[in-house]
Amino acid sequence: MAGVVLFAERVDWHTRSLLAALKARGCKPKVVSLKACGFAVGETAHGLLLPGFADDLPDACFVRSLPAGTLEQVTHRLGVLHALRELGVGVMNDARAIERCVDKSATTFLLARAGLPTPRTLVLEDAATARLLVSQAPGDSVLKPLFGAQGRGLQRIPPRGEVPAPEAVGGVYYLQDFVAAPPRAAPAGTHEDYRVFVVGGRAEAAMVRRGTSWITNIHQGATGVAVAAEGPLADLAVRAAAAVGAAYAGVDLICDAEGALKVLEVNSMPAWRGLFDATGRNMAEPLADHLVAHPVAA
Repeated sequence: MAGVVLFAERVDWHTRSLLAALKARGCKPKVVSLKACGFAVGETAHGLLLPGFADDLPDACFVRSLPAGTLEQVTHRLGVLHALRELGVGVMNDARAIERCVDKSATTFLLARAGLPTPRTLVLEDAATARLLVSQAPGDSVLKPLFGAQGRGLQRIPPRGEVPAPEAVGGVYYLQDFVAAPPRAAPAGTHEDYRVFVVGGRAEAAMVRRGTSWITNIHQGATGVAVAAEGPLADLAVRAAAAVGAAYAGVDLICDAEGALKVLEVNSMPAWRGLFDATGRNMAEPLADHLVAHPVAA
């Protein structure tokens, strides 16, 4: 494989790891920003503007990050990824999977449709109805940004608690039942959930994320501890990634009060530094293996 594109905005630890892994497999990877790409219909042979490629197409593409921007900018960048797939280029992950995972309501719908256990979730725009639903919830509710990551913007609302004004949540209320942990599941005063990293239909590594806050993201101060990526934990994670069509994913799961696993979220552009620190496994290796083995769009 000659030209492999890594779509990224900066050459951080993750990007450097992927570059090294791809070079070790005989690839010539190039870091490209999606901001620099576009359409050039009638100008290039394939109709796209891809820095460094002219009339050629990359052998395969890996999306490390999708830069934030206006609705028009994000739509345009996703359009480039859609076009690459239509041209037969393998994109990991492609625009369809990214769209399904960025929109938490779409993720939750697809998880439930695939028969996967996930907390009761209600997504709506009317503030009065949102307040009513919170007041009638069996316990606390978790209000999440429809578009968000790394635990930012999460709010835990008790029954009959106040919900924010519509403008504070982008006009959409994503409400999910708070999942209480089983008794004595974690050390006193701590909360925990699981992150499983899936590549190509296989659970490659897993950790339990443990912290003093109910928000257990590593970026929010939680600590990762390695656990075996096998059994029901691995099975649910693999099925969750498949439900959203993700070639690779970071899948978040939690145990409920009865000890049963539930899928919380599927991340289509997950970081893995915390997982590496916990397990000693660098996910750049299986990611590079999969990208090289599947250069053509599925």
